[in-house]
Amino acid sequence: MAKNIKITEDLSYMETMLRPRLKKLIVKNFRCIGNRPVEIDLDDIVVLVGPNNAGKSSILKAYEVVMSDGSKKGELTIEDFPNNQITPDRLPEIELHTIVYEEKVGVKWLTKIDDGFLVKEKWWWSGEGKPQRRGWNVDIGDWDETSFPFGPANIANSRRPEPHKVDAFSDPEEQAKEIKKLLMTGITERVKSLQSSEERNEYHELRDQSLALQKKIIEDTKAQIDIANESLSSLINQVFPNYVVNFEAQPEANLDLGLWKWQSHLKMGPDGGFQSTVDKQGSGARRTLLWTALKYIAETNRKNKEEGTAVTRPYLLLIDEPEICLHPSAIREACKVLYDLPSSKNWQVMVTTHSPIFIDFTRDNTTIVKVDRNLNGEVEGTTIFRPDKVKFDEDDRSNIKLLNACDPYVAEFFFGGKVIVVEGDTEYTAFNYIRQEKPEKYRDIHIIRARGKSTIVSLCKILNHFGASYSILHDSDQPFVKDGSRANPAWTNNLKIKNSLNDVKGDISIRLLASIPNFEMAYFATETKTDKPYNALEVITNDQDKFSLIESLLDALISHSKKTPKNCLEWTDLSELQNYLDLVQANNIIK
Repeated sequence: MAKNIKITEDLSYMETMLRPRLKKLIVKNFRCIGNRPVEIDLDDIVVLVGPNNAGKSSILKAYEVVMSDGSKKGELTIEDFPNNQITPDRLPEIELHTIVYEEKVGVKWLTKIDDGFLVKEKWWWSGEGKPQRRGWNVDIGDWDETSFPFGPANIANSRRPEPHKVDAFSDPEEQAKEIKKLLMTGITERVKSLQSSEERNEYHELRDQSLALQKKIIEDTKAQIDIANESLSSLINQVFPNYVVNFEAQPEANLDLGLWKWQSHLKMGPDGGFQSTVDKQGSGARRTLLWTALKYIAETNRKNKEEGTAVTRPYLLLIDEPEICLHPSAIREACKVLYDLPSSKNWQVMVTTHSPIFIDFTRDNTTIVKVDRNLNGEVEGTTIFRPDKVKFDEDDRSNIKLLNACDPYVAEFFFGGKVIVVEGDTEYTAFNYIRQEKPEKYRDIHIIRARGKSTIVSLCKILNHFGASYSILHDSDQPFVKDGSRANPAWTNNLKIKNSLNDVKGDISIRLLASIPNFEMAYFATETKTDKPYNALEVITNDQDKFSLIESLLDALISHSKKTPKNCLEWTDLSELQNYLDLVQANNIIK
């Protein structure tokens, strides 16, 4: 029972190290999201992918709205209701699950989990304006109609990650304000740490000086205050006999932070040349500056943590399409900055994107959620990748990291379409040429070039978790090296590819095809040592029969019911592969 929950000394100690973080966001009947709830499992990094107008931006907005509870931003207008109509059985609801590490929230709100406590809250709107907020009461097992966790909105918001939202097409002036706000974070955090320090520092000296100055000003104006009291008392006494007015001024013991007004200016331009304010810069420059500001904040927070400086509140960065208006090299740098932000243990990041560059399989802290509409037009959020579910080993991480470096668009299959995994550059080049020649027929296909059999195994782990059907084309190779002295590692990897398909669940359809013994020999009856992709391209460009042969192979990879061409085997057992290879060699197809 919740009443028996006690936090150990170790967990109490962790309060100084661990900050509240979001666990889940559930959105229903908000903007384009309908009566079917969209659930988003939140990690350090959450990447929302999916087609345009599927609801990704609405998900970002949902968190900003509930975190603005108590202010104008937390109020909904008619445009925020489904179909711009207020319908009693389709009212907006936003549910938020937060992990905390302290009991001060109130034990009736706490559900014990492995690494802390879970607090569930729900906001709903019966009409335009402010929401109603409730908490999940673990004692009654239901939403509490009388109270809610964390206290009033202004206090509650301070106990959850603070949102920083950057829209896809922000107003230049608003975007400049957001950047300056981020840059000011380090200053405001430092002021707060000086205030809360138990050791005497410059803040305390300034506070004492301010206190002394305030007392002197009061003494200097005492005569003026006495005259005012006498005059006002005389006047009020005419209406209320024997009443007096006594105005007193006493200095506050603490230094008012309102005295510290920060007027910030932010300009950009060439060193030694003309520099203009950020809002006058191009979109790409503003967004690049945003990454710079974010990187600075992340490093500052990490340094403060190492030095033992308290960071009062964690942050949630909400970015809509960060790739917009950025140069390709800037996109890669932006991706690195985003993924590095949570390393300070003080950030979570949620982005929407149409760029596969913003997906990094090698990170342990990334969840990829596909947001799309089903056949009924309802918005759905499906988690399609979590590192802890894929079970990468160190070889897998190394393979995927190298593949990411060679092909930053390898994650393109997450954005939809039929997926084909090929082993090398030659088949990748040939298939892409055919796709280029017949774009209408092959318009929704993603060909992933693994650049090796071991990487095919790593990709299969991702695709199995992704939950979509796919096909694989690889070379069978030979069981032994050319001189027959030892086993061929490439042949051994065939079995590893087959075994990687054992984890497939549900209705996923996978077709595993092998070119006997390799792509060039199987379909061109010749093999070159160099320029293989170019030679293959030259053959299918000038030979219509070869073009048709490779096209039939591509068709067999797309449609799993189609017949495979000669020298291509769909196999399920390594002995099948061996027997077919022996048959081909016996018939002198391979010389």
